[in-house]
Amino acid sequence: MLQTWVVSPQTFIFTDGDDPELQLQGGSHVINTNCSAVHTRQALCCKMAVEYDTFIESGRKWFCHVDDDNYVNPEGLLQLLSTFSPSQDVYLGRPSLDHPIEAAERVQGGGTVTTVKFWFATGGAGFCLSRGLALKMSPWASLGSFMSTAERVRLPDDCTVGYIVEGLLGARLLPSSLFHSHLENLQRLPPDAVLQQRTGPRQQAPAQAASAVADRAGGRAGWLEQGCPRTCTSHPPEPDASLVFCVTLSYGGPENPRNVVNVAGGFSLQQDPTRFKSVHCLLYPDTDWCPVHKQSDLVSR
Repeated sequence: MLQTWVVSPQTFIFTDGDDPELQLQGGSHVINTNCSAVHTRQALCCKMAVEYDTFIESGRKWFCHVDDDNYVNPEGLLQLLSTFSPSQDVYLGRPSLDHPIEAAERVQGGGTVTTVKFWFATGGAGFCLSRGLALKMSPWASLGSFMSTAERVRLPDDCTVGYIVEGLLGARLLPSSLFHSHLENLQRLPPDAVLQQRTGPRQQAPAQAASAVADRAGGRAGWLEQGCPRTCTSHPPEPDASLVFCVTLSYGGPENPRNVVNVAGGFSLQQDPTRFKSVHCLLYPDTDWCPVHKQSDLVSR
C-alpha cells in the first residue's frame, strides 16, 4: 500500500496503535485513533468516527473510505468523482447484498424498537461521500455521535453509514461496479475490466491526486479528495489518452490466497501475491521499482 496508491503528502494513516516505523514515514499524518484493535463492530465504528471527524475538520470535498487490503487508483477515483458535485448528496459504493439490509432500530430512552430497511456500501470495497452529504450526517456522526448511532441498529461501521444516509436522511446509495472487495470472485474479473491499455505515453503516478485516510493496523482506510489538481473530465477526451480502471481492488488474503485479479506483469505470484504491484506497474510503468515489460505482457488472458 505504501509503495503504490498511498501518495504523500496528502495521505493520512489511521492506526489503532503506535507504529514507530510508520510514524517515521508518515510523520504527523499518522493518527493513532486509540480504538481497540479487535475486529468488533464497536472497534470498527470507533475508527470510522475518527475518520469522519478528520474529514469534516479538513474542509475537503470528498471522503472515500477504503480498507488497507484495497488497491486504489487515484486517476480512476478522480475521474469518477469529477462526474458529481461535492455539494450534492452523493454516496457511492458497492453493495455486498442483492437486497436492502433489515435492522431493528432502537430509540434511545424510549425503548421503542422498529424495523428499518436500507442499502449500504460494503467497506471492504470502499465507498465515497460528498462533503454536502457528510455535513448533513453530522447530527448522527460527528464528535462521537457515530458510536451512539451505531448502537441504535447494532451494526458495523459501513452498515451504520448506510443507515444514516438512507434510513435517517432519506438519501440513496449510488451503486458502482468500479469498487471491488475480497467478497467477490476476483479471478473472474475480465482483464479489460481491471485495466484497459492505452497506446499513448503513460504518466507518472499522480502525486497530487487526492488525500487519503488509511489505517494499516486495523484494516481501516479512506480518501479525502481535495479537488482535481488539473482539469478533470467526466469522460476521456480521446481514446489514446484514456485510462479505464476499477477504482478499487482487493484480494482474498491468507484465507483465500488464490482470490486475486488475473493480471500478468513483471512480478510472480510469489513476489506479488496480491497482484497490486503488478496492477500499479501496468498503470504507472515509470515507477522506479517497476520492472521493464513487453506491451504484450500487460494483461493476462
